[in-house]
Amino acid sequence: MSAPPDEQDRHQLGVALVVASALAFSLAGVLTKSIQADVWTIASWRGLLGGLLVVGYVALRDRDKSLRARFRLGWRGWLLASVGSLASLAFIFSFKLTYVANVAIIYATAPFIAAALGWWLLRERFRRLTGIAAGVSTVGVLVIFAGGVGTSSLVGDSVALLMTFGCAFYMVLIRRFRETPVVLAGGVSALQLFVVGCLVVDPLAVTRQDAILLFLFGLSFAVALVLWTEGTKLIPAAESGFLGSAETPFAMVLAWVLLSELPPMESFIGVGIVLTAIIGHALSDVRRARAQRAGGVA
Repeated sequence: MSAPPDEQDRHQLGVALVVASALAFSLAGVLTKSIQADVWTIASWRGLLGGLLVVGYVALRDRDKSLRARFRLGWRGWLLASVGSLASLAFIFSFKLTYVANVAIIYATAPFIAAALGWWLLRERFRRLTGIAAGVSTVGVLVIFAGGVGTSSLVGDSVALLMTFGCAFYMVLIRRFRETPVVLAGGVSALQLFVVGCLVVDPLAVTRQDAILLFLFGLSFAVALVLWTEGTKLIPAAESGFLGSAETPFAMVLAWVLLSELPPMESFIGVGIVLTAIIGHALSDVRRARAQRAGGVA
């Protein structure tokens, strides 16, 4: 049985929004490497611009609610925002120290790490396929680390792995605190980086070119977060996860085209291993979700 026209339109819109969000998220590596300013300056500007845009979006979206209801986070929201701040800082820092491809592919393993943390902290069970995909991804990440031994990129790869654990913990907290306003927490997380950054550096001490790139960085973060939030409401979670994985190849292609960045052969091998695990797992999730919907219709 085919879906009604309205439902088909909603699904197509959701697909477009999630893919567009993946493209916007993938700009992070190219923009970070293109900006000459230090990590704290980048984090401050990205936090200010992105945070204000996200908070403004929340204010507009929930304009029928009271001011307190719109912007109330609670301690769970503040915890979520703080974890997000630390992960974001490590995210930016890793791009300065290693290849965009390495950061992108290490970050792509976050769902598998989140599954392991969910089992450990929340006693959530995961499928055998998830465990297999996680194991295969681990092999790919080890191959990437092997390519960085004896070079400065090893430090960047390590920071990227630390960032990935932070993002995975963030995912687990979202599942644990289901009533927490995630988008608002993301905006507050960005603004936290701006406040702390102002205590560490002078964010105004940037060149005109960097100022333009920093504005684009903050804008892309806000746009990506909003597109992803709205898109995931319109399509199944499994499909959203699969489409969101497009961020990794997008980031790699942009780094190659715009920065002429070619990582060592070990990175390519590791990328191939991890992408195989991610795509195989995602396609299985999509088929499973479609089978469940078909069974429900029947």
